[in-house]
Order: sequence, then C-alpha cells, then structure tokens
Amino acid sequence: MPQVRASSGTNAAPVSDVLRVLEADYGDAGCSLVHSDPFELLIATILSAQCTDARVNQVTPALFREFPDAGSMGAASQDRIEELIRSTGFFRSKAKSILGAARAIVRSHGGVVPRTVDALVALPGVGRKTANVVLGNAFGQPAGIVVDTHVGRLTRRLGWSRHADPEKVEADLNRLVPKNRWVWISHALILHGRRVCNSRKPRCESCSLAGICPKVGTGAPPSLARRKR
Repeated sequence: MPQVRASSGTNAAPVSDVLRVLEADYGDAGCSLVHSDPFELLIATILSAQCTDARVNQVTPALFREFPDAGSMGAASQDRIEELIRSTGFFRSKAKSILGAARAIVRSHGGVVPRTVDALVALPGVGRKTANVVLGNAFGQPAGIVVDTHVGRLTRRLGWSRHADPEKVEADLNRLVPKNRWVWISHALILHGRRVCNSRKPRCESCSLAGICPKVGTGAPPSLARRKR
C-alpha cells in the first residue's frame, strides 16, 4: 500500500493495517440514512447537512409518505416542505434545495436520479459529498470517498492527508484506499470518529488504532511502536 507523509513530517499510519483494524471493528458499517431508493437517499443526504442522521431518519418517513418521488416533491409548496423538515435546521435553505433538486430531476432527467457526478452536482443543493453518497450507496458506483467532518479529521490524524479542504482530502484518500473499499471506509471512519476519535477529546488510550496512528494534531504523543520505527 502507498503511504503519505503528514504535514508534521510524521510517517502516516500504514493503510493496509488501518483497513485491517477497522474491518475487525466496523466490518458491517453502512449508510445510516434510512432510504428505499436513490431519490430518498439524495433528499436525506441534503437534509443531513448540519444535522444528525438520527434526526433526519425521524423526519423523512412523513416527508416521503407525502412526497414519494421527484414529481410529487417538485410540485409541493416550499411552505409545506419547510413544515415537514423544520427540526433538521436550516429548513428554509434545505427546502429550497430539495424543491430545486426535485424539479431539476423531473425537468432534465425524466424524474430519475442521474448516475454521474457531473449531473448530480448540477442539481441545486448537491455537492460532491452528496453525489458520492448517492452513487456509492444507492447505485453501487463509487466515484470517490465521502468526506465529512469525521472523515476529514481522522484522515489528518492518521497522517493520510495534510489538507482541510474536503475535495483535497478526498483526492488523497482515493489514491490510498482501494476503490472496492471506498464506500465502506467512509462509514467505518465516521463510526470511529463518533465513538472513539472525537474532535475535542480523542480516546487514544482505548483506540484500536493506537499502536499504528501517529495522532497528528491531537496533542497526544505518537505510539511507542511508531516511535521505534
């Protein structure tokens, strides 16, 4: 496996070793946004911005019962969408994006969610992260690793990237991780970031990656095993 150097000059955690450990801990990791088709996943992902997946999953059943596809959602009023998604936060801008995306899907794609990054990111409210979520999880066509705040943080701590920009982090990850693991690795890193390697107080003492992680930017010393290499 290729390796990168962290911005501090510390050797990066070996990719193959990290994948092996995460596979043991989170081998069944998958998308936590409940959906039954690509359109539902697209809308749920838009709603997940600055909101927990658990909250989105509380909101979407009623939303999709009333508006189950792009045609019906695109014909809805913004006031009604706002009412249904209010608890997800930023509900006005999200409602605008949802309506715009639904109408664009009907207008330009015959009511069917498109299957390319370029077509997806052309939809209102859809960036590369959302496109990667939909392509990888709904279509089984990974176009890139999904980089959220957890994935970005862990990628830097592992020494796999020195960047803060999500697209640059994604490019680094795409070069390092085998393509057949792109969808899974984002879910595994998200779970590890939530449960162990959190933002303010990473639990390095109980982390399964402690022996191989250089802990870039955590303030914690690298593991003894790493220092001896």
